[in-house]
Amino acid sequence: MITAFIIGCEIGFWALVLAGLICRYVLRLKPLGAALLLCAPVVDLILIVATVIDLRNGATATAIHGLSAIYIGVSIAYGHRMIQWADVRFAYRYAGGSPPVPKPKHGIEHARYERRMWFLHLLAWAIGCLVLLAMILFVNDTDRTNALYGTLRLWSLIVGIDFLYSFSFSLWPRKSKR
Repeated sequence: MITAFIIGCEIGFWALVLAGLICRYVLRLKPLGAALLLCAPVVDLILIVATVIDLRNGATATAIHGLSAIYIGVSIAYGHRMIQWADVRFAYRYAGGSPPVPKPKHGIEHARYERRMWFLHLLAWAIGCLVLLAMILFVNDTDRTNALYGTLRLWSLIVGIDFLYSFSFSLWPRKSKR
């Protein structure tokens, strides 16, 4: 049940973003588009409430419950950036906006970009970990929350690997192919 709900929330988030951008740029209904875009984070709130209710009703936490915490962290840390990414492309395609600026592919600018992206990942991890720890404390039963500890360990490992990857470009910048 919670798996389907998480998938539904992800679909709902992007449906609200897409509907907001279509209203803003295709239908020229800017206030409605802005309202729809502002509703996208509400999906995150609904997701976390549903996850907590599921745990409160006695469910044993699984990796799926951990995924909801990851989703919250990523959505808060990257959400504005993701919506901005889509907004720039819609504005270019439907409203004569400036073409999207590609991300830097080499040199110091690429290294700086990779570091910024890692710091966003770190922020997402910190938020997600707070949510995971809150779930663990809320359930207060180690046997029912082992999967959440596993999610914490795995995501921490991934953030560490991402750190090594992202900061490697500061030491060894990617060179232009020219």
